[in-house]
Amino acid sequence: MKIGIDKIGFFTPHLYVDMAKLAQARNEDPNKYLIGIGQNKMAVIPPTQDAVTLAANAAAKVLTVEDKEAIDLVIVATESGVDNSKSTAAYVSELLGLSHEIRTIELKQACYAATAGLQLAKGHIALAPDKKALVIGSDIARYGLKTPGEPTQGGGAVAMLVSKDPKLVTLEAESAYYAKDVMDFWRPLSQTEAKVDGKFSANIYLEFFEKVYQDYLAKTGLKLTDFSALLFHLPYTKQGLKGLRKALEGVDPTVASHYYNEFEASRKYNMATGNLYTGSLYLSLLSLLENTDTLKAGDRLGLFSYGSGAQGEFFSGRLQPNYKEALTYQTSEMLEMRAEVSVAEYEQIFSAILTDDHDRKLDISKDPAQFVLAGIKDFKRQYLKK
Repeated sequence: MKIGIDKIGFFTPHLYVDMAKLAQARNEDPNKYLIGIGQNKMAVIPPTQDAVTLAANAAAKVLTVEDKEAIDLVIVATESGVDNSKSTAAYVSELLGLSHEIRTIELKQACYAATAGLQLAKGHIALAPDKKALVIGSDIARYGLKTPGEPTQGGGAVAMLVSKDPKLVTLEAESAYYAKDVMDFWRPLSQTEAKVDGKFSANIYLEFFEKVYQDYLAKTGLKLTDFSALLFHLPYTKQGLKGLRKALEGVDPTVASHYYNEFEASRKYNMATGNLYTGSLYLSLLSLLENTDTLKAGDRLGLFSYGSGAQGEFFSGRLQPNYKEALTYQTSEMLEMRAEVSVAEYEQIFSAILTDDHDRKLDISKDPAQFVLAGIKDFKRQYLKK
């Protein structure tokens, strides 16, 4: 039985800041951001959006009534959770109007957790092939204003519907994974911004990629040319490019050029959004599917998932017949319709984050999203569907 990703929905808020202008405001060469980290725009997350609303907005873009009736498992992967007890998935399922005969859980392992959710969902569908699972990576990447990590912020959510006989990508059985207790990135419970050892984290990322990639090849007997494209977790797109270069060391330039071309297609949306944490790899997948002009049914994709702290996994999927027809192509339009904010406006919005306020009402009139956070009352988040 084929099991995999049947649909993908993506959502990011309606605001962004231009990276060249942010660089100038920070007295940096714009090329440090545009080329050095590979980012053009960065999503700006208003206080009326959080991990719950981002997830619900992403899923709502692709789910039909029939899908909702078949879903009996919802997994939300996030490191931007809004409650230390109640799962983000519980909120999301209610907002989406899903059945109450359902499992709702939240997963956390930095940027890797959506991959764990995907693997869990695959196992679930193997046991219940008439059902569907909803897996969402939803996050807001925050490092703080005027910090070294600031240009690698961003936010949004990617929702994936997992089923038998999927329309987009089937997930192959074999994978290679590796975990190690590493302090390259962390966020204490008392902090709203992450802590990161940037250079160390970048090196660990590449170390884990080489480990799981080579382990996967050894397990399967496959070689580079058995993959039509390689996809990477993209905390910033230059990091994925470094990973690709590792895989292409010693490869004929003519062969390598194909993989570089597919990588450019796969990072188009990430360059315009920034870091999605758990959703980054899957936004890259969506970007590839919607922007490639060479991939065809049956082609194998290699995917590298990484989460600081640290966990890595390499796995693969096969493109399905007519996969292009199953895509919504909403992404480019959504990104183009966003409004640019100035650096000063971005700083004001960043500082207006809703934390543990006892009572606070938010102005939702300027947020065009379907699902919004209206405020907090008695420490309870107030979500609305417009």
